Amino acid sequence: MSRLTLRVKTYSGYRADERPLSFFLGQREFRVEELLDRWHGPDHACFKLRADDGNLYILRHQLEDDCWEMVMMEADGAPQG
Repeated sequence: MSRLTLRVKTYSGYRADERPLSFFLGQREFRVEELLDRWHGPDHACFKLRADDGNLYILRHQLEDDCWEMVMMEADGAPQG
């Protein structure tokens, strides 16, 4: 599976990088509209979310090297306009 590295703005509450607020693909910023799920492994955290473009994304945060990846993107399929 191909993964895309990206920049992520996060909310930091009681710990750093608690959850994503928005992410950038190239110069375009996508705001997180809804956090649908999250899960943690020993070296990573994953977040399933809906962005302001209506699409679903899974973002993975590699904790050791503080690197974010887009693991999955699923288009809404609804016509825009």
